[in-house]
Amino acid sequence: MIRWLLVIFIAVVVFSSALPWLEKFGIGRLPGDLRFTLFGKKFSFPFASTILLSTVIFLLARFL
Repeated sequence: MIRWLLVIFIAVVVFSSALPWLEKFGIGRLPGDLRFTLFGKKFSFPFASTILLSTVIFLLARFL
Protein backbone atom coordinates (compact mmCIF):
# COMPACT_ATOMS: atom_id res chain seq x y z
CA MET A 1 0.00 0.00 0.00
CA ILE A 2 2.76 2.45 0.92
CA ARG A 3 4.60 1.57 -2.29
CA TRP A 4 1.58 2.53 -4.40
CA LEU A 5 1.18 5.82 -2.55
CA LEU A 6 4.82 6.60 -3.23
CA VAL A 7 4.41 5.71 -6.91
CA ILE A 8 1.32 7.91 -7.24
CA PHE A 9 3.09 10.80 -5.48
CA ILE A 10 6.07 10.55 -7.83
CA ALA A 11 3.73 10.31 -10.83
CA VAL A 12 1.91 13.48 -9.72
CA VAL A 13 5.22 15.33 -9.44
CA VAL A 14 6.39 14.13 -12.87
CA PHE A 15 3.07 14.87 -14.58
CA SER A 16 2.86 18.29 -12.92
CA SER A 17 6.23 19.26 -14.34
CA ALA A 18 5.34 17.87 -17.79
CA LEU A 19 1.84 19.37 -17.77
CA PRO A 20 2.47 22.22 -20.25
CA TRP A 21 3.60 19.66 -22.84
CA LEU A 22 0.82 17.19 -22.01
CA GLU A 23 -1.92 19.85 -22.26
CA LYS A 24 -1.46 19.80 -26.03
CA PHE A 25 -2.93 16.26 -25.93
CA GLY A 26 -5.79 17.13 -23.55
CA ILE A 27 -4.14 15.65 -20.45
CA GLY A 28 -4.50 17.89 -17.41
CA ARG A 29 -7.98 19.16 -18.14
CA LEU A 30 -9.95 16.16 -16.93
CA PRO A 31 -12.53 16.35 -14.14
CA GLY A 32 -10.55 15.77 -10.97
CA ASP A 33 -7.53 17.81 -12.04
CA LEU A 34 -7.11 20.76 -9.72
CA ARG A 35 -5.87 24.13 -10.97
CA PHE A 36 -5.69 27.34 -9.02
CA THR A 37 -3.79 30.61 -8.85
CA LEU A 38 -2.21 31.75 -5.61
CA PHE A 39 -0.25 34.99 -5.30
CA GLY A 40 0.09 35.24 -9.08
CA LYS A 41 1.47 31.73 -9.56
CA LYS A 42 -0.47 28.96 -11.25
CA PHE A 43 -0.58 25.61 -9.51
CA SER A 44 -2.00 22.42 -10.93
CA PHE A 45 -2.47 18.99 -9.45
CA PRO A 46 -3.47 16.52 -12.18
CA PHE A 47 -4.90 13.75 -10.00
CA ALA A 48 -7.35 12.33 -12.55
CA SER A 49 -4.80 12.50 -15.38
CA THR A 50 -2.23 10.76 -13.19
CA ILE A 51 -4.60 7.91 -12.44
CA LEU A 52 -5.57 7.60 -16.11
CA LEU A 53 -1.98 7.56 -17.36
CA SER A 54 -0.85 5.22 -14.59
CA THR A 55 -3.61 2.79 -15.54
CA VAL A 56 -2.66 2.93 -19.22
CA ILE A 57 1.03 2.38 -18.43
CA PHE A 58 0.15 -0.49 -16.08
CA LEU A 59 -1.99 -2.18 -18.74
CA LEU A 60 0.72 -1.75 -21.37
CA ALA A 61 3.35 -3.21 -19.06
CA ARG A 62 1.06 -6.07 -18.09
CA PHE A 63 0.36 -7.15 -21.66
CA LEU A 64 3.90 -6.69 -23.03
